[in-house]
Amino acid sequence: MDLKKSNAPVNTTTIDKNRIDQPTDNIYEAISIISKRATQINTDIKKELLEKLDEFATYNDSLEEIFENKEQIEVSKFYERLPKPHALAVQEWLEGKIYHRNTKADSGSL
Repeated sequence: MDLKKSNAPVNTTTIDKNRIDQPTDNIYEAISIISKRATQINTDIKKELLEKLDEFATYNDSLEEIFENKEQIEVSKFYERLPKPHALAVQEWLEGKIYHRNTKADSGSL
């Protein structure tokens, strides 16, 4: 997932309810799907951030010395400026990039 190429809003925006529930005809199902995707995105972002910050880690037993690393600060600021995971998930949902299926409807047709 390339976070830099996302056109999700950084600030909170109002979205028409009909656009959200159009693919499922059920607002609760749509929100549930978006929520699960937001959790996945959040996990991916957190993993990526921790991997990048781990490169700057110094393992000292001394608490007296704390180093300020400018590269580490820049990495942290970059991730703070990104759109939030729920905004990314909503944007993916509106663009039709999230695959979903209703297993109850699928099993009823057998």
